[in-house]
Amino acid sequence: MDWNRTKTIFIVVFSILNVFLYWLYLDRQMGVGNMQILGKTSVEETLALENITYEPISFTKKDVSYLSAHIATFSYDKLEELSNQTFEMIEKSLLLSRMKKPVKVRDDQDEYEFDEFLKKYVLNGEDYVLWDVDEEEQSAVFFQRVKNETIFHSPNAMLTLHWNEDGEVTHYEQSMLDEFLSFNHKKDLLSQNDAVSSLVTRGYLQPGSTVMQVKSGYSTLVQLTETQVFAPTWNVQVKLEDGTIEHYFINAIEGKVIEFQSEIVEESTE
Repeated sequence: MDWNRTKTIFIVVFSILNVFLYWLYLDRQMGVGNMQILGKTSVEETLALENITYEPISFTKKDVSYLSAHIATFSYDKLEELSNQTFEMIEKSLLLSRMKKPVKVRDDQDEYEFDEFLKKYVLNGEDYVLWDVDEEEQSAVFFQRVKNETIFHSPNAMLTLHWNEDGEVTHYEQSMLDEFLSFNHKKDLLSQNDAVSSLVTRGYLQPGSTVMQVKSGYSTLVQLTETQVFAPTWNVQVKLEDGTIEHYFINAIEGKVIEFQSEIVEESTE
């Protein structure tokens, strides 16, 4: 056993826990985290009045926990197996890749297929899931996943592909998290219905909109220099009358609305 390495791991873990517990204490002292959730009847009445379409989801309670992770560093040794590209690193935590020969990801029907590219040309590419395709910017954003859960909008767990007019990837940027650790287990997970209720109560959902689906994942709770703490999070996907898709995020333990702005996570305390 490498005792020095084990001791270092324990020190890091307890440091994270101390920061988290102190943050939690301040959060409670400031009165943050009061959930605004209407009763079942009130929610249904409000949805009807606002002409908001939502089919309640059956919910099975399960144990959840907070999650800590280390910001991964890249090394050329790990990248040797990836062909047809040159690499540049920024502080070893952001990888910039440029393809020697562009790789096609768009077919003749203008449909995109990224799976093969991720598998062949991206380190741990199978750990990333597509979030958004921007036709105008000719780019696609992917979020890293852990334990089959998506890490929403973390600049340290993201992949962005860029392609040319012919639908061929020319370069990409990648960041990654590793050394995941679950801690501070909780049993009172907010249900999907409660998450939607919280949005209705706060007036986030527009009249005439439709709640398409509610997905689970994680969002940043505490960010340190080399580590981050994540909280279980519901992603509520809503379709507006004009067809626009909007995304809302709810802390699945405390019920707070999370807003992602310029890579900074701000939580609503209404």
